[in-house]
Amino acid sequence: MIEREVTIKNKTGLHARPAAMFVEAADRFESEIELIFDGITVNAKSIIGVLSLGIGNGDKAILRISGSDEEEAMERLVQLIENRFGEEGLGDDFI
Repeated sequence: MIEREVTIKNKTGLHARPAAMFVEAADRFESEIELIFDGITVNAKSIIGVLSLGIGNGDKAILRISGSDEEEAMERLVQLIENRFGEEGLGDDFI
């Protein structure tokens, strides 16, 4: 099992499109993937779970992954977050 704290950097946080992108990416892996925010743990492969956390811009969450492809899953999901879910033209003032 591996864990990493991530900071959501895109303007809208993990809402609608970014949440769907995150869940779709998580679902590609065999590993169990959890997202933890404000003391609440959800299955990161559940759109309802991810949306229910209400994670906004600048919020920090824990990504916990356990399974055979955990390293690859962590790398891909962190990359998606770091790349702001493909949002363009956002400066560091949105961090």
